Amino acid sequence: MTDMEGMMPQLTLNADAAKVETPTLTLGAEPAAPALEPEKPKAEPVVIDDSMLTEAEKKVVDDFSKKIDLNDSQLILQYGVAAQKGVATFSESALSSVRTKDLGEVGDTLSSLVVELKSFGQEEEEKGLFGFFKKAGNKMEAMKAQYGKAEANVEKIARELEQHQVVLMKDIAMFDQMYELNLKYYKELTMYIIAGKKRLAEVRSGQLEELRKKAEASGRQEDAQAYNDLTQMCDRFDKKLHDLELTRMVSIQMGPQTRMLQNNDTLMVEKIQSSLVNTIPLWKSQMVLALGLENSRKATAAQTAVTNATNELLKKNADMLKMGTIATAKEAERAIIDIETLQHTNQQLISTLDEVIQIQRDGAQKRREAEVELGRIEGELKQKLMELRG
Repeated sequence: MTDMEGMMPQLTLNADAAKVETPTLTLGAEPAAPALEPEKPKAEPVVIDDSMLTEAEKKVVDDFSKKIDLNDSQLILQYGVAAQKGVATFSESALSSVRTKDLGEVGDTLSSLVVELKSFGQEEEEKGLFGFFKKAGNKMEAMKAQYGKAEANVEKIARELEQHQVVLMKDIAMFDQMYELNLKYYKELTMYIIAGKKRLAEVRSGQLEELRKKAEASGRQEDAQAYNDLTQMCDRFDKKLHDLELTRMVSIQMGPQTRMLQNNDTLMVEKIQSSLVNTIPLWKSQMVLALGLENSRKATAAQTAVTNATNELLKKNADMLKMGTIATAKEAERAIIDIETLQHTNQQLISTLDEVIQIQRDGAQKRREAEVELGRIEGELKQKLMELRG
């Protein structure tokens, strides 16, 4: 089988024939909202026809449309259900993944890292570096012990971050699989709709028209009923195609939504990576510098002249430590996620829910209007049948 044949969507009249396991995700970030853009000209409506298909797909649709029997009520009931179930399962899987995640776990771990990095030497900062270096010889041992404890905690947190990173990277790969799976459902639904419309048009212009003429010519009740039955089947099939169009729109929306989730996981991985390769090594180098400064103080404390020189060195080191501490503190105090981003995400989520509700309301309104139109059509048919019997 060629690569093109392997990727070709498969159409079936059996609802249970195409069951695909949807990937399960474990951890990720909240869906990110797209950036606001300037108002654009009104988009042209998309017409679902074979112009959006390849030549190979057109052949599949043509061959498949010939198999559609609108006299088979079970076929109409099951038409396209396999693809619809796939989209429904896909949507539920994505929703379940977002709903069951502990969204604050990664952020809590990063916050713990910041607190641990800031804790080392806090007592000395409060009392001043001059007082610290003037203390007894056991200060060096206390400083090393404090560093050892902090280092152990930082290494533990680093391992947790690495675990989060692995999980997020798996999720990113899984989102790629989900996107491709959704793309397959979208293509299948499109082909089901095009094949169905093609067959419906053929039946209405051919077989249905022949039955109408036959009923008018014969005046027999059975001929009029046959015409009426096929008309009802065509109407039911038309509504089924409309349902498939709604499901197709859901599939279209799931594409960018999946990419949004994937993008947020990618941003979180990059944040973790920055902490592991930049923040932690920088902190360790600063601790080594502090220990080295203490050794220098003990080596130069024997003589007054050396002590004076050491004092000047300590002042310079204090300035260096201040600059390094301030820079580190500023970096540590940076928020993991900006509040504006969270506000924007929340607004976009609310907006999305509002639009979904509006789409559902519009759909309900259209169905009610369709019911009125069907009633009118049924009345006309009944009147025509009465005329034929007359």
